[in-house]
Amino acid sequence: MYAVIRTGGKQYRVAPGDVLKVEKLSQEDGNIEFTEVLAASSGSNEEGKGLAKPGSAKVLASIVNDGRAKKVLVFHFKRKKQYKKLQGHRQAYTEIRVNEIQVDGQSFKAAK
Repeated sequence: MYAVIRTGGKQYRVAPGDVLKVEKLSQEDGNIEFTEVLAASSGSNEEGKGLAKPGSAKVLASIVNDGRAKKVLVFHFKRKKQYKKLQGHRQAYTEIRVNEIQVDGQSFKAAK
């Protein structure tokens, strides 16, 4: 069982028990509910079979930790003009663990 969710302008394929890094989310209690589920599988083992847009679905996750990614250096250079500019950027992220996927009344939980 897996689902495709949208958060932070990106789409992620998630299954119960997955740990992934998404754009920074602000939550106080440590639990997140993703209601924008684009597609969900029917539970079959074949890839791509049984993939459909659910009527009502949500993905429940918990926050593992927050952090910042490795620094990305952006270097601008124009030859023969004595122009050099160096800039760095660290993207903030939230690491989440998917606990449960609820699709049309059915619940799929992560194995402990």
